[in-house]
Amino acid sequence: MNGVRAVTVAPGVADSLRLDDDWPEPAAEEGAILVQAVAVGVCGTDQEIIAGEYGEAPPGQERLVLGHESLGRVLEDPSGTLQPGDLVAGIVRHPDPVPCPNCAVGEWDMCRNGRYTEHGIKGLPGFARDRWRVQPRFAVRLDPALAPVGMLLEPTSVVAKAWDHIERIGSRAVWQPQSVLVTGAGPIGLLAALLGIQRGLSVHVLDRNTTGPKPELVRALGATYHTSTVAELDFAPDVVVECTGAPVVVMDAMTKAGTNGIVCLTGVSSGGRTIDFDAGALNRELVLENNVVFGSVNANRRHWELAAEALARADQAWLSSLITRRVPVASYADAYTSGGTDIKVVLDFEQ
Repeated sequence: MNGVRAVTVAPGVADSLRLDDDWPEPAAEEGAILVQAVAVGVCGTDQEIIAGEYGEAPPGQERLVLGHESLGRVLEDPSGTLQPGDLVAGIVRHPDPVPCPNCAVGEWDMCRNGRYTEHGIKGLPGFARDRWRVQPRFAVRLDPALAPVGMLLEPTSVVAKAWDHIERIGSRAVWQPQSVLVTGAGPIGLLAALLGIQRGLSVHVLDRNTTGPKPELVRALGATYHTSTVAELDFAPDVVVECTGAPVVVMDAMTKAGTNGIVCLTGVSSGGRTIDFDAGALNRELVLENNVVFGSVNANRRHWELAAEALARADQAWLSSLITRRVPVASYADAYTSGGTDIKVVLDFEQ
């Protein structure tokens, strides 16, 4: 092996994306498990890193390998945790070196001091390269049937954590939720809706798109699709999973939940935009209705395993429909160029 192809950027430098044809083989220090890449998913985080908004190369390096939505096949694992040929994904976040109390018990998604690292984002090389390594505790085995869609595991882990925390909060009292509103029908929103359907809830998805694949994908789940505003909906959901980060939608979501309602914010606002709202009315509603609003990001190993179980139970044809483009590595730039009707774009290392 004389080097690998790798999609890299110079963090903080806009439009520095390139394909390196002779990137070094993954160092043994990265982990015992050697993996042959199958694909990586592309998301908004990658776009923001490419734009130079953030990103951090590993210590002593000038460039960062992109890719945090991984899928690969094990080449070798001397630890015996996995077998050659196993389908595997790498957990994105690693605990900080101190570690903080949460990282010390495997809850690195709740890191308190911000010194965690993340593959393809912050201080660790990503998975957009022909071969990569991972430590056994950060490797998640997938059902072989997930080979076409396993790169969806990372975004599914995010919503698996969101639902886990929603249910923990709900257990504060007798809680028998019936309905959930998901705002935004991107990958996170659609996967959040999937997990709501798997819980037997009446799922409603709100998005502004009236054409394209999103309305049919929602209906195929057995959920209801809305294109109105949140305020115009004629019901008060027990749960709201907010996936847009749009300030107006966020504020409307917080006031729309029913009594004892739970609002989970997963979308990240860009900032720099102000809106007028009645803070006193919001306070009154949240207090008098015992409502909870919380934010959720990333996931720990338990959530990744829950996500793998959820994907294995899902309709595989529906999951495949979320992937609107598969781009070969040779055409890497096309994968990072947004298309109007894209849901999930995948960079394919096997084409």
